[in-house]
Amino acid sequence: MSDTGNKKSSHDSAESADGPRLLKSAANEGADGVPVRKHEAPQVEEVYLDDDAIDADFTHGRVSEVPLTLAKYSKLETLGYRQNLITVIQNLQTLTNLREIDFHDNQITKIEGLETLVHLQVLDLSFNRIGRIENLNSLTCLKKLFLESNRIEKMENLSHLVNLELLELGCNRIRVIEGLENLRNITALYLGKNKLSKIAHLEHHPKLTILSLQSNRLTKIEGLDTLVNLVELYLSDNGFTKIEGLEHNLALQTLDLASNRITKLENVNHLKGLEEFWFNNNGIDKWEDVNHLAELPKLKTVYLEHNPIQAETTYRRKLMLALPQVQQIDATLCRVAEVHSVLSA
Repeated sequence: MSDTGNKKSSHDSAESADGPRLLKSAANEGADGVPVRKHEAPQVEEVYLDDDAIDADFTHGRVSEVPLTLAKYSKLETLGYRQNLITVIQNLQTLTNLREIDFHDNQITKIEGLETLVHLQVLDLSFNRIGRIENLNSLTCLKKLFLESNRIEKMENLSHLVNLELLELGCNRIRVIEGLENLRNITALYLGKNKLSKIAHLEHHPKLTILSLQSNRLTKIEGLDTLVNLVELYLSDNGFTKIEGLEHNLALQTLDLASNRITKLENVNHLKGLEEFWFNNNGIDKWEDVNHLAELPKLKTVYLEHNPIQAETTYRRKLMLALPQVQQIDATLCRVAEVHSVLSA
């Protein structure tokens, strides 16, 4: 969003060389004309934009509320109040042309005041204090919804968002994957760092290409059979003990199983399109397990550090010999000279 709004002190005039923007209200002066101190009355900020403005961005402005004067700029299409102190979503009813709203990192406790914004396509309410998904029924054009890092405990009231393509609910308090039955167009679902104990209720979402379930309480890879278009799957920091349940996910290009309890590398050699395999911090102690990866012709990157096999001093050399197609081992690229030296030895 372009920076079309700027703060001005209460001593500045409404006009400047760049035209009117944002200033403190005259409400900051007492009846005798003496300025009121900040602790005696909160300052009210008003917005001044060009009448035809379509973008407004007030990022990191210590703004505590959306001012009523914003309502007259009905042509606005994008609105940003990222990193402010807003507690209530208000005074947006007349901004029916809005396509994108960014209230990331504020102090909002409730989703409200959006009912008339029927053309909205992107809504970012991440890093707030929201406890419930609600009041979104009229936003049927919404394509991207970001609710990361809130206090949400239940996936609910989403059924009307039939055009939703991306849903971000990471870092909440969700225990069950649910309420997604009508979201047939969703392609990216982020549920990392919640309290999920089972992968379930995803069978109606074959369009999913990205699924993130990192840092949950999962112990079994399951419920992915219908996700035949899945390209990226993130399952790190769970309690898996076995690689399984990926028989139908032949489109996978990135598979993240880092930081689990898996002791055997198996059931991946059919994933011929796999390019990224993240498997650090597991329990692989047999070098013959690595041979399963040799059958993956497109594999470019492997992370196997912090497995028992890394204890060998020739760990990196052995991986290069076993996986000559790989271009990066852990966080280090395989240099051409290094690869040539190993393979020609």
